[in-house]
Amino acid sequence: MTRLHYAAGSDTGKRRQVNQDSMYASPRLLAVADGIGGQPHGEVASAAAIAVMAELDNDLRGLDSREIDAEAALASITRRIGDRLAALAETNQEYRGMGTTLTALLWDGTGFAAVHVGDSRGYLLRDGALHQITRDHTLVQALVDDGRLAADQAAGHPRRSMLMKALQSTGSSEPDRWRFDAAPGDRYLLCSDGLTCVAAPDVIEEVLTTIDDPAAAVTRLIDLANEGGSPDNVTCVVADVVP
Repeated sequence: MTRLHYAAGSDTGKRRQVNQDSMYASPRLLAVADGIGGQPHGEVASAAAIAVMAELDNDLRGLDSREIDAEAALASITRRIGDRLAALAETNQEYRGMGTTLTALLWDGTGFAAVHVGDSRGYLLRDGALHQITRDHTLVQALVDDGRLAADQAAGHPRRSMLMKALQSTGSSEPDRWRFDAAPGDRYLLCSDGLTCVAAPDVIEEVLTTIDDPAAAVTRLIDLANEGGSPDNVTCVVADVVP
């Protein structure tokens, strides 16, 4: 049997007054949500999404991970988040239009079910190499995919944060969902774009490769983002698959 050894951290960053990121980390469930900038009450939206994820974790407590249909659980939970955001907007008109990204991994004992919408990211460090396991749902990524923009131009594009998909109170886009096997020694990073808009993949890879303790790795990644003048909130979850 394998298990997760994990840590999580969040910081407002150098330029924001409010932290619109939220996170969750437990032996079963890892998640990062980033409230949509430029929309009202992003911090409420991301907190609501993570609250629903925590409810899922509580519902699964005491069950054998191997007996859980993790993909179905995440599929239902994203619908529940959309319903929660819509209900909040019904009770308070100021919340209408709010939204959030969500990137989450649900452990089933041998691997993960994953759900992803927006531009928060998931990475896998395996055998010393870093792999991005999510695809940004942004206008710039769509331009790259269509061959209309070079990949090396995407990071500095002025509209790099324009989202094409998110979970919103006015109607949510369909997230990406999939399942994959994990292996002992794997290290996973979930993060908001406050990290990736500043730190290049090779910098992230070096931190994840050279710092063994997940908590120390989280701290270093947040420090790197702030040292680079991150224009956004910074949130990281690091988890190792261990015997």
